[in-house]
Amino acid sequence: MNIPDQPIVMSHQIHTHTELQQQIHDDLRIQHPEWVQPNGSSPMCDSYEARLMELLGTSTRRGSNESAVATHRALEQGATR
Repeated sequence: MNIPDQPIVMSHQIHTHTELQQQIHDDLRIQHPEWVQPNGSSPMCDSYEARLMELLGTSTRRGSNESAVATHRALEQGATR
């Protein structure tokens, strides 16, 4: 895993789905500035955000601990690709 030279920002506790989405949005762009185009858009970040929300939605609908574990594993695998 590539760790940026920038300091890690400690964030506040996430309470809502909207806050989680915003935190993911911001963190992806901070961690991967090379993915952000000069106009501020980032198709790569958008893709990661959409996939995560898809995985979280599946996990929530199933409502089981097993699906949470599966989501965590999928996220780990995505991070190593």
